[in-house]
Amino acid sequence: MRRPNILYIHSHDTGRYVQPYGHAVHTPNIQRLAEEAVVFRQAYCAAPTCSPSRAALLTGQCPHSCGQLGLANLGFYLRDTDKHLAHTLRAHNYYTALYGVQHLHLEPELLGYDRIVEAKKRAASCPQSDVSSDTTNNVRDFLNNTPAQPFFLTVGFPETHREFPSPGAEENPLYCMPPSPLPDTPEIREDMAAYKASARILDNNIGAILKTLDDCGLAENTLVICTTDHGLAFPNMKCNLNDHGTGVMLIMRGPGGFQGGKVCDALVSQIDIYPTLCELLAIEPPDWLEGHSLMPLMRNEKDEINNEIFAEINYHAGYQPMRSLRTTRWKYIRHFSDYPKKYVINVDSSLSRDFLLKHGWEDRSEMNEEIYDLVIDPNEVNNLADDQVYAEILMEMRERLDQWMQKTNDPLLKGEVPAPKEAIIAEPYERDLNKQREKYPPHPWDTRERIDNRS
Repeated sequence: MRRPNILYIHSHDTGRYVQPYGHAVHTPNIQRLAEEAVVFRQAYCAAPTCSPSRAALLTGQCPHSCGQLGLANLGFYLRDTDKHLAHTLRAHNYYTALYGVQHLHLEPELLGYDRIVEAKKRAASCPQSDVSSDTTNNVRDFLNNTPAQPFFLTVGFPETHREFPSPGAEENPLYCMPPSPLPDTPEIREDMAAYKASARILDNNIGAILKTLDDCGLAENTLVICTTDHGLAFPNMKCNLNDHGTGVMLIMRGPGGFQGGKVCDALVSQIDIYPTLCELLAIEPPDWLEGHSLMPLMRNEKDEINNEIFAEINYHAGYQPMRSLRTTRWKYIRHFSDYPKKYVINVDSSLSRDFLLKHGWEDRSEMNEEIYDLVIDPNEVNNLADDQVYAEILMEMRERLDQWMQKTNDPLLKGEVPAPKEAIIAEPYERDLNKQREKYPPHPWDTRERIDNRS
């Protein structure tokens, strides 16, 4: 029997703020996918920052293991490109194609794809119409002319990255609820309404691709993986190791038990996707993988595959080294520098950021260690690190994080993590991201195509 096709759809900065996760964000196409799929309610990224998160998913390793320590457009490139999933699948006769955003390397031909068509830069004033993406049109053409062998198709959308489009008629700020870490104010409601407009555009494009998959008769033998890199581009979310930063949508539909409109509450990480595909496709898993296959969950053999998952931050716009350990009950976060914990340069410019800065948010400090009871305190606001009642749990979490850092040869064990010489790094107390952008190297947004690079 022919191996299933793999369609990996990923968005920017969406977290779980889509309809299937219960949020008032109208995404009917993602909802329809969820009703035919398995929705992982407790899925997390390995890093709440763009390039490291994607690299972890596509190599099956944490960012410091695969060498993606920061953003590709700022000079941090995936070190171990040979570990990219596309190389493994290509070696097993998969035709590999990339359309849209990849954000791992300025030389994407190293990633193992036969065909690469990167996206044009999306304007902030992008149309509010149903389908506006060149990426979507290119993917539809691909699906209408698929190769003879099974395919691995990566489709990356810039939505819901800032800058957001203006809200349409469907996104009235008067009736928006801000994300849970933020106060309910007119400014933040307006910001959330604009996010919803971007989510609508994302959903419409995903819907067009899924419809084409159906029309071409490919849906039954295609595993669809719909996910995002990390949490929303709002303060206290993206580039934070709380669940608001690391929690992601993960919806999988297709062969192997990923059907039926089911929900899975097991604790999973995006690094578990690579070993899952290896088991599903009967491919010998590479020895570098750090995750665990989801297949025992799909076969109802286990209720959990992870008793702990880890996440990290090294560089975003600036250096902010942090590590975290999460179990089903506890979250432990450790900061590894004396830089400000509220690192403004690592928070996207927005109405929400401006509102919080106006009210003294930047001046609030945090301890170098944080521990939260996720059952009693799911929003992670009551740090228990200095409460003697939890001293034993704190010590256990410290030891478990230390063991993981040693096992994965974490560079933080030797001190400050060095950046590549060509990397551009913001100063710790820089506030204006636009000033930093003047120094940034250009991102290769211009559409370019490499076809049939296979030798």
